[in-house]
Amino acid sequence: MYSEKALERVKTIKKKILFIEAIVLKYGSTIKALEDEQNSRASIFMHLTSISEQFDKLLHNGELELLSNFDKQDIKGSYELRNFIAHDYEGVDLHIVEDVINSRLQIIKNSTTKIIKDS
Repeated sequence: MYSEKALERVKTIKKKILFIEAIVLKYGSTIKALEDEQNSRASIFMHLTSISEQFDKLLHNGELELLSNFDKQDIKGSYELRNFIAHDYEGVDLHIVEDVINSRLQIIKNSTTKIIKDS
């Protein structure tokens, strides 16, 4: 149904979300994880950037059917967040990142789980 490369990208998205969840769990809350500038914030930002890059690769490889399994706002939001991280790292609003982690990543993770299960 989907190419093996596309499924690997979906698995990478899910893996990055699991990494973020593990970091948050270790710190006890999202905001506490984000307060650690040296370690966990940098890791979280890199994982969020990687998620966006996987969406971008799916889009540029024409995997539109697969992408239709995700909320368009989540894909758009991941691009926007990636741009904020890349172009204004120190100015990123941590409350927005906290909201993304606490409310949107689970939705994206659920979509990845469904895609992987159905393939």
